Amino acid sequence: MSSCNISRMLLLSLFITSLLAITASAGNFFQDFDITFGDQRAKILEGGQFLTLNLDKYSGSGFKSKNEYLFGRIDMQIKLVPGNSAGTVTTYYLSSEGPTHDEIDFEFLGNSSGDPYTLHTNVFSQGKGDREQQFHLWFDPTTAFHTYSFVWNSQRIIFFVDNIPIRVFNNLESFGVPFPKNQPMRIYSSLWNADDWATQGGRVKTDWTQAPFTASYRNFKANACVAGSSSSSCGVATVASTDKTQQSAWQTQTLDAAGRNRLRWVQQKFMVYNYCSDLKRFPQGLPVECKRSRF
Repeated sequence: MSSCNISRMLLLSLFITSLLAITASAGNFFQDFDITFGDQRAKILEGGQFLTLNLDKYSGSGFKSKNEYLFGRIDMQIKLVPGNSAGTVTTYYLSSEGPTHDEIDFEFLGNSSGDPYTLHTNVFSQGKGDREQQFHLWFDPTTAFHTYSFVWNSQRIIFFVDNIPIRVFNNLESFGVPFPKNQPMRIYSSLWNADDWATQGGRVKTDWTQAPFTASYRNFKANACVAGSSSSSCGVATVASTDKTQQSAWQTQTLDAAGRNRLRWVQQKFMVYNYCSDLKRFPQGLPVECKRSRF
């Protein structure tokens, strides 16, 4: 077989593979997610392009991805519960299973009308969390959709809001800090009642006269390694991407100077809690990553 024919076959193979990858991550809620609880309170609409979660006095609702991912970039557009959302929590996170699970969290803690949502972030590795950072957003997250993203590679985890970095958690295994890297994780989301703690430490309760409460989702994208049934290694996973130009960018993604400036802006202006500053919580000394972590 001539080298020309071999080249044509390789190009055809790459083209077919790219089509399959795009199909595997087309952002259709019917194809990509399962409803986990809430019965008809969770609704997939508009041919799979739109999803709503509802909470009433009897139950919340939730969904999870069909695929498990081991590293990647995950984007979701979310519009949060409007009005008096006190007592409600909308979650969007990655998680594995079991007592030593890994987890990467966005949690949106509702508040009384006119008061800001609290965006709660956390990172669990090998079952240990307690790495909370919380923010107030610089916009009203209930009037329009905004994009919330995880970039997760072997070096770091970056949390983004509308492509603005708000948090970086670096891999510091060399200093004895566990890092999520071996356990594939699914995407989960839920809307539920947590008025025993969610708003002002539980002092403000859910006003059920405002129910049902609704959070809305659209434009899911996963440029990520999809873990196969026989292996949890990203090296042998199937890469699924909705954008070929971004297919591998997340694998080594870090923050450039502009990104670091944006991160500082968010953390200086909008951070309301940082476990790395909580000396009362850690009287024996701050966690190792607090002393060594860099952008």
